[in-house]
Amino acid sequence: METSTALGEFLRIRRGRLKPEDVGITSYGARRVPGLRREELAQLAGVSVTYYTRLEQGQSHQASEQVIESLARALELSDDERLYLHNVARPVPARPHPVAPATARHGTRQLIASLDVPAVLVGPRTEVLAWNPLGHRLLAGHLDEAAPDRPDLRPNLTRMLFLDPHHRDLYPQWETSVSCAVASLRLMVSRNRDDRELAALIGDLAMSSEEFATLWAGHPVAEHASGPRRLRHPVVGEVTLELETLLLADEPDHRLLLYSATAGSPSQAALRLLWG
Repeated sequence: METSTALGEFLRIRRGRLKPEDVGITSYGARRVPGLRREELAQLAGVSVTYYTRLEQGQSHQASEQVIESLARALELSDDERLYLHNVARPVPARPHPVAPATARHGTRQLIASLDVPAVLVGPRTEVLAWNPLGHRLLAGHLDEAAPDRPDLRPNLTRMLFLDPHHRDLYPQWETSVSCAVASLRLMVSRNRDDRELAALIGDLAMSSEEFATLWAGHPVAEHASGPRRLRHPVVGEVTLELETLLLADEPDHRLLLYSATAGSPSQAALRLLWG
């Protein structure tokens, strides 16, 4: 899934987004393609053109941490992009590691049920493993509340965002929401390059959604685990909620999404109405 091909694609795309003048290089004459040339990036990173070309063509699988850091600096990557580059530059394990069962522990379910804010537990492939009633009503009231307990019906937040028109309508700024979702998914994939189910999800989305395929090809990389979320709910109208994502110590691939509203705000009143 995320092999040396991903490394080469990422390097080419990021190299193409840098202008020579942005990094202090004087450009002479017209360029056939935008961005830096290979030899220019290699010079900035302090590596030979031959070695860099091998990296970009997927012919070298043992780049050192020092080389990757040099490339990250030369490409002016963000922290999330730097982490992604390190992840995809590492060799894929010869044997896939055992994938943890995609189930929510009893204690986690009990915790979620006790919360008075929308709470959704998602697995390593953005699949919904559990939610409390308020989380269900907020994000997917049109689905069976027991769907996360059925592997054949289990909702997937990324799939819903692109392919479920009811869920899609929740997001008044849908283009921004899907860009963030794909950027987060890229980072997630780089951490789980041997996950066949995750690879199948990517393939299915790319075949089913032209918007997803276009965004995915651009290699966006960024973590979007917190911050304000605007939703247009079919029952209570527009709300602005603050998302916080918690990682579980015993299940590091599971993430707990919590949505809260400012005290005394119309959004808090809307959540109370939704609670019923």
